[in-house]
Amino acid sequence: MFVIVGWVVALAGIFGGYAAAGGHLAALFQPLEVVMIGGGALGAFIAANSMHTLKHTISGLVSCFKGSKYTRAFYMELLALLFELLAKARKEGLMSLEGDVEEPDKSAIFGKYPTVMAEHHVVEFITDYLRLMVGGNLNALEIENLMDNEIETHHHEEMHPSHAVSKLADGLPAFGIVAAVMGVVHTMESLHLPPNELGILIAHALVGTFLGILMSYGFVAPLAAVLETKANEATKVLQTVKVVLLASLNGYSPQVAVEFGRKVLYSTERPSFRELEEDIKSRKSK
Repeated sequence: MFVIVGWVVALAGIFGGYAAAGGHLAALFQPLEVVMIGGGALGAFIAANSMHTLKHTISGLVSCFKGSKYTRAFYMELLALLFELLAKARKEGLMSLEGDVEEPDKSAIFGKYPTVMAEHHVVEFITDYLRLMVGGNLNALEIENLMDNEIETHHHEEMHPSHAVSKLADGLPAFGIVAAVMGVVHTMESLHLPPNELGILIAHALVGTFLGILMSYGFVAPLAAVLETKANEATKVLQTVKVVLLASLNGYSPQVAVEFGRKVLYSTERPSFRELEEDIKSRKSK
């Protein structure tokens, strides 16, 4: 939503100022320039990235126009799920989680939290490390190191769309110059035309440079920034799970372990201590 609002504000400021200065907006309407710049940039984008990155980028771009999945409500559900799992393990032993870990889609506990279940990366992360905890062959330091490596790998993969779109933004001004040079070439081969017609051709050529810069910094670069933010949000979820599970491994009670997780959240998504406590109590009473 804010992406579209930002684009509208940018266009209104640029074209509004141009029109107020006496410029003719029709002169900026050069669809062939857009085809040359967009086509060249798209071809380079396809050539520079793997099929996996292309698919990941497309799905990521769609998400740019939606709100974040990782809201305060999501984190409260996540922490409540972790609390319930750890409370069961503390009461009945870690082995009691074996069924929940092996088949989370059939688990009565996981079934209470559909929002978390919709995030398969998060569910896999939770169940994989609970499985290691149930096995009991690794200590907290070994599991923490493994978690850090997996989170780093996950973050690297999540950043692929942002990096790809950022490079696309960097290349658009150059493709704008290519379109402008082609316009100049066309102008030079048309020197037999009268000055007023040559002026129009030169103006058309310069529009290519303008469009390349506008498309880069006004449209594509902001998308790369949004994709980076979303990658960081996805990583923060795994970091939260990591902190909670490690706190439990180090002997803290479920109540204290989820408090560890609450404290690492971004301030915009972090519920208060009382808010989280009341939410967990209300879920336990159901």
